[in-house]
Amino acid sequence: MAKSTDSATSSASPTPKRRLFSRKPKEGAAAKRPGRMKQFFDIFTMTRRHDPNMVWLMLLVFLAVVAVALVIGFIFNNWVTGLILGIPLGLLAALLIMSRRAERAAFAQIEGQPGAAGAALSSLRRGWIVQEQPVAVNARTQDVIFRAVGRPGVVLVSEGPTHRVRPLIDAERKKLNRILPNVTVHVLQSGRGEGQIELSKITRTMNKYKPVLTKVEVGAVDKRLSSMGTKLPIPKGIDPYKARPDRKAARGR
Repeated sequence: MAKSTDSATSSASPTPKRRLFSRKPKEGAAAKRPGRMKQFFDIFTMTRRHDPNMVWLMLLVFLAVVAVALVIGFIFNNWVTGLILGIPLGLLAALLIMSRRAERAAFAQIEGQPGAAGAALSSLRRGWIVQEQPVAVNARTQDVIFRAVGRPGVVLVSEGPTHRVRPLIDAERKKLNRILPNVTVHVLQSGRGEGQIELSKITRTMNKYKPVLTKVEVGAVDKRLSSMGTKLPIPKGIDPYKARPDRKAARGR
């Protein structure tokens, strides 16, 4: 009898396991949907908080697209088709407006914070190779320079006041001209001061530059710059080649 009960329990045990494995994908798929909707709602809320007129602009664009579609439908005596096509096109246009406004709101939140220029470069599309870490740093003032390589050449984006970051830019440009004498170097100063450009317009400005390099040359330029490395700033008055260890400190005295 013991054998029969054991066989009965063993035959019944695989059943709940199969049910568990079959339920997991459904629960996972259902859990992803609220996450996407919540992310969309968070973006909408954040953008509306920064730009209250966004909702009215989205509504105006939606109605304008639908109205144009209806007019075209009436011209061809088929307003129903115009309405069917106008509603999705109007929604698409409204979403494009929201995405533009959301990008501006995101840049406005990080503007003035350390590394904001690097965050702006991270939104570049394909064709650009962005150095994540700053290529030049002023340890005293915390001014930094970020670098991106693309078909227009090398672009340096500074972060700091214009009068204060100028020596750092000149030093980095001289180094690039020495390493890559035939490559164009562009300089953009992020900020809202005179001669500076806003974070939301940095990538747009870079994409307007005229291409002067091929894709193969962009990779070669990036490898050349990566092989040089980035040297950390050394405090003044210290010569690393003449520095000697303190023997008393090494002995514990």
